Amino acid sequence: MARLTYKDAGVDMEKGGEFADSLYTLMRRTFDGRVVANPGGFAGLFALDFDRKIWRRNYRHPLLVASTDGVGTKVKVAFMTGRHNTVGIDLVAMCVNDILVQGAEPLFFLDYLGVGKLEPEALREAVSGVAEGCRMCDCALLGGETAEMPDMYAPGEYDMAGFVVGVVERRKLITGKKIEPGDAVIGLASSGLHSNGYSLVRKLFFEQEGMKCGDSLGAFGIARTLGEELLEPTRIYVRAVRALLHRYRVKQVVHGMAHITGGGLPDNVRRILPEGCAVEMRPASWQCPRIFDVIRRLGDVPVREMYRTFNMGIGLVLVVGAYFEQSVLRRLARLGEKPALIGRVVEGDREVRIL
Repeated sequence: MARLTYKDAGVDMEKGGEFADSLYTLMRRTFDGRVVANPGGFAGLFALDFDRKIWRRNYRHPLLVASTDGVGTKVKVAFMTGRHNTVGIDLVAMCVNDILVQGAEPLFFLDYLGVGKLEPEALREAVSGVAEGCRMCDCALLGGETAEMPDMYAPGEYDMAGFVVGVVERRKLITGKKIEPGDAVIGLASSGLHSNGYSLVRKLFFEQEGMKCGDSLGAFGIARTLGEELLEPTRIYVRAVRALLHRYRVKQVVHGMAHITGGGLPDNVRRILPEGCAVEMRPASWQCPRIFDVIRRLGDVPVREMYRTFNMGIGLVLVVGAYFEQSVLRRLARLGEKPALIGRVVEGDREVRIL
């Protein structure tokens, strides 16, 4: 009987070790004084009592807030194009935007990559995107795991998952309980499709229409290729919203927030509504990126299905007290976002009506 090694079974431990070592440089770029360096350690270390104002004075009763998510079948587009750096940003965005809507600041992030065969160049590019996403929201990439699993994934393919831990002062936790009729509903513009609805998108463009990632979308009024449009990363709203919350730190002006992911505007906004409240939205009040109209027309997708599958141009929703709506809109615009007054809270039974 021939002698077998782990490498014969498809797992190259030496290459895996070298790859893991090479990632520490990327991770270090996301560190600040709260991270305790621990190269080669079995876990990441993060100091909660770091000597900085945010810890010494701002948090008397801190709550840790955690979330985990993935990128879904958007990674299939990365495989098709050979461009891997943007899906790492998506991975961070999907996680940190989820804790942001509770009013939390992201502290540290962990990633997981499952691969069939280790391809260091592509995976390093993917992790560099994760590091970039963490830098965009001042979050430390504290560690991660890359698992080489032959026969689990097709050659050249991988899957990603992310995990974030953040913190919020207990009295500043945002749950939606303070939402009341008359509140303003403000939407922040998305950067496009973000990371939802890609099973429908891939079926439409690649199967039904027979298009390639390099095909131009100029005929639809979009000055990009299909691959470029589909790989536009999910927008990270952390810095702008954190600055907004700090601006109104004495009074809780923001009564609720929703990250618009799977389920679109109706399902995600409904999640934060208390009993006795509903929301009416007017799509004419915001600009919807052209790609959504292209999908609707090419696929003959019902409008209701579009709103339940995609963000339709709104990546994050804030519900604020009516008295502050104009000041919040101005502030968000100064912070680099594209806010719009997209609706109003009315009396109702936790409905979201697209008018």
